[in-house]
Amino acid sequence: MREREDGLIAGGDGYRELYLQTPVMMHSIDSTGRLLEVSDFWLEVLGYEREEVLGTKLTLYLSENSRRLAEDTFLPQFFRVGFVKDVPYQMVKKNGEVIDVLVSAVSERDRLGNIRRSMAGILDVTERKKTEEEIYRLAHYDQLTGQPNRFLLRDRLHQALAQGIRDGEEVAVFFLDLDRFKWVNDTLGHAAGDALLQVVARRLTECVRAIDTVARIGGDEFVVILYGILSSDDLAVFASRILESLSRPTCLEGKEFIASASIGIAICPVDGEDEDTLLRNADTAMYAAKEVGGNSYQFFSTEMAARAQAKLGIESSLRRAFNHQEFFLVYQPQFDLRTRKISGFEALLRWAHPTEGTIGPSRFIPVAEETGLIIPLGAWVLQTACRQAMAWRKAGFPRMRMAVNISARQFARPDFIDLVEGVLKETGLEPELLEIELTETTVMESIEEAITTLTDLKIRKVNLAIDDFGTGYSSLIYLKHFPFDRIKIAQEFVRNIPGDPEDRAIVEAILVMGRSLKLAVIAEGVEKKEQLDFLTKRHCHEMQGYYFGRPACAGEIPGRIISGGLH
Repeated sequence: MREREDGLIAGGDGYRELYLQTPVMMHSIDSTGRLLEVSDFWLEVLGYEREEVLGTKLTLYLSENSRRLAEDTFLPQFFRVGFVKDVPYQMVKKNGEVIDVLVSAVSERDRLGNIRRSMAGILDVTERKKTEEEIYRLAHYDQLTGQPNRFLLRDRLHQALAQGIRDGEEVAVFFLDLDRFKWVNDTLGHAAGDALLQVVARRLTECVRAIDTVARIGGDEFVVILYGILSSDDLAVFASRILESLSRPTCLEGKEFIASASIGIAICPVDGEDEDTLLRNADTAMYAAKEVGGNSYQFFSTEMAARAQAKLGIESSLRRAFNHQEFFLVYQPQFDLRTRKISGFEALLRWAHPTEGTIGPSRFIPVAEETGLIIPLGAWVLQTACRQAMAWRKAGFPRMRMAVNISARQFARPDFIDLVEGVLKETGLEPELLEIELTETTVMESIEEAITTLTDLKIRKVNLAIDDFGTGYSSLIYLKHFPFDRIKIAQEFVRNIPGDPEDRAIVEAILVMGRSLKLAVIAEGVEKKEQLDFLTKRHCHEMQGYYFGRPACAGEIPGRIISGGLH
C-alpha cells in the first residue's frame, strides 16, 4: 500500500470499495482527530451523508460525557501509544438518538514516526448494554416497587459504613415491617397488597434524602439507610415522620385503609460496625416495636439482644418439644352457680420442660405464634381436648363443655372450619360439647371474616366464648353482631374485687351488658370467698378459679366430677 495525497489508504479502488462497503462501522481520523473517511454502514447507522462528516471532528458525534472522556483521556492515549481497544463511547445519531459503542483503533505512522491516520472499527453494543442493564436491574432491584432489593441493599450499606468510618459519620439502619399486611392480602386480595407495598415504597422515598437508601427486602419488610445523622433525636423525628406519612389514608379495592408499621433502629458504630450485625439488631428492635402493639419505633438495646437470644432458644426448644411430645393438657373446672355443679372444663396447655419443669403458656405461646408452630400445636390441643371430653362421655360422666383457646393465627386460617369438623368427626364428640374461646383482639382484627367464621361454627352447633373480655377494644356496636354464647370476664378485673371500685364498676357493667345481650357470663380467676359472694349477688352465671379447683391432669378429674358440686 502507498500513501495518497488526500490521506486515504491507497491500495487500489477495490480496497477502498471494500473499506467503504463493509457491513461494519469504520472510520479513519487524522492526527487532529478529524474524519478522513467513514464506511457506508457508519453513515447508515448515524444517519448522515458523507459530505456532512468528512473533515469534521470525530468528537462532534459523541455525547457530551464521551466527548470529554475522548478529549481528556482516550485520544491523547491513542496518539501517544498508537492503539486503543474496546473504548466505551456513546455516539449520537443525526436524529438525536444515542447508541452505545465500543471503539478499537490502530494508527499508521510516517517514516518519522508521526501518526498520519487511524483505522478504527466501531461495534454497536446498545442492545447488549440494555440486556446487561436489564439483567442487573432484575438482580438488584425489587420488581414490584422499583426499590433496591436485599442484594443491592447490602452493597449500599457496605459503602455507607466504609464512608462513615472514613468521614467519622454515623449510619442508621431502619428495619420496617408493616402491621396487618397479612390481613390486607387475605381480605382485600394480593392485588391490594401489592398496591399497598407500592404506596409504602413511594412514601418512604419521599421521606428520605437523595443520599439515603430505601430498599424492599421481601414481603412487607423495608430497610432505610440514613447517612450522616446528627443525634438520636433526629432519628426519632424521622421515624415519627415515616409513621405519619404511612398513616395517610390509602384507597385499596375501593376501601379506605390506614397503614402502620413497626420500626427498629440500629446505629453504627454503637450497635454494630458491619452489615449483618446492624441488620440483625435493627430487626430485633423492630420485633420489640411489634410487641408493644405496632405503629411505633424502638431503638436497639443490649437488653433486646438478650431477649431475642432467649426467644431463639425457646423457638428451638419448642420445635424439639413438639417432636418429643413434651406438651400436655390440664383441665380447670367451670362451675354453674345456678345448678351448683360443674358445667365444663377449660383445656390449658403446659410444657414439661426436661430441665426447667412445667412451663406455662405465657412464656412460649407468643414465640409459637411468631414462628407458626402455633398451627400444629393448636391442632394438637383441639384434638387432645376433644378426645378427652369424649373419653369422659364414654365413661358415663355428665354432659359438660370442653373449652379450648384458639389463637388469632389459627382462627384466621381458611381451613379452620375444616379442622374443627375433622376433629369432631374423628373423636365423635357432639359439637355442642365443644366451646371455642377467642380473644377480643382476634375477632376485631377482621370483623367481616370473623362474623362469617363464627356463624359457620354456630351453624355446626359449636359453642363460642369471648375470652379476656374488657382487655381489648370491642364495643357493643360490634359485639351484638357476633354469635357468642358466653363472655369471660378477664381475670385482671376479678382479682381486685370487691375492694377496687374501678374494677368493681367494670365487672358490674359487663354483667349488665351480658344480660342485655342475652349472653352467659363467666368470671375467671375467682380465688376468694369475697369474690364469689360479690359475683353471686350480681347474678354471674358461671365461675372458674383456684377457689373451685386448680387445673389438673385428666387422671385427677373423674373424682372431682363424681364428688363435685358447690357447697
